[in-house]
Amino acid sequence: MICYGPRVYEGDVLAGNWRRPGKGKIPKVPAEPDLVVEDADSGFCGAVVACDKEAVTLEDRFGKRRLFPLAPAAFLLDGKPVTLVRPTATPSAALRRSASGSIAVEGLRARVARQSRIYVEGVHDAALVEKIWGHDLRVEGVVVEYLEGVDDLPAIVEEFGPEPGRRLGVLVDHLVPGSKESRIAAAITSPDVLVVGHPFIDIWQAVKPSVLRIPAWPDVPRGVPWKEGVIAALGWRMEPAQAWRRILGAVSTYTDLEPELLGRVEELIDFVTEAP
Repeated sequence: MICYGPRVYEGDVLAGNWRRPGKGKIPKVPAEPDLVVEDADSGFCGAVVACDKEAVTLEDRFGKRRLFPLAPAAFLLDGKPVTLVRPTATPSAALRRSASGSIAVEGLRARVARQSRIYVEGVHDAALVEKIWGHDLRVEGVVVEYLEGVDDLPAIVEEFGPEPGRRLGVLVDHLVPGSKESRIAAAITSPDVLVVGHPFIDIWQAVKPSVLRIPAWPDVPRGVPWKEGVIAALGWRMEPAQAWRRILGAVSTYTDLEPELLGRVEELIDFVTEAP
């Protein structure tokens, strides 16, 4: 991993609204592995570790990763605005990547588990996190457990006993304003607990429809069990457990998942592995 830190530029690189039309053509730069760029909005500076047709993953000098969309003129390279594009050439196979896009650690022996934990709602959530981030979690010594719902989350957090060096990250399904889940999450106030969520009704929806060769996840009428409603709408003649095996089997890499889930899981891993 190359070393790099915050960049210092002369003047304000954003001065004059360089994104407006007429300010000159913004160059397109292939997001090759190890290219160091800065996100123009947040100031996050890191090296490219993965890129697909929709997003790029940057890793900073502390090993933290963040996912950014490939928006026009969204990045700074040597202080100048650029548009990152997916490389056309196949990256060198010298560095093997894990399913999450991180550099795989060869000959890995899982480290002793940290006291910190990540909790997810159900067994399907845990299986998907393990399939994509399992390598990273073993490198970091992070254990993922599932809760069978979050209705009792405040009591679960109290029983866990979070403190510095013993942090808890929680991934919640359907965490949107006004939902039951949002009210439960708001009740958690410990600085050593991070509750984040995705907008999907169920973790199934975090898998891109194209991966399953369907046009979209179907809308299920209120009052109909969601999984059963999806199965019926898609014409799948199977039980939910069989449907989940079909869905999970189609997933092989982080590019098969929606960015709304990717960013939240990365955020939780960063939180529970941060030094106290």
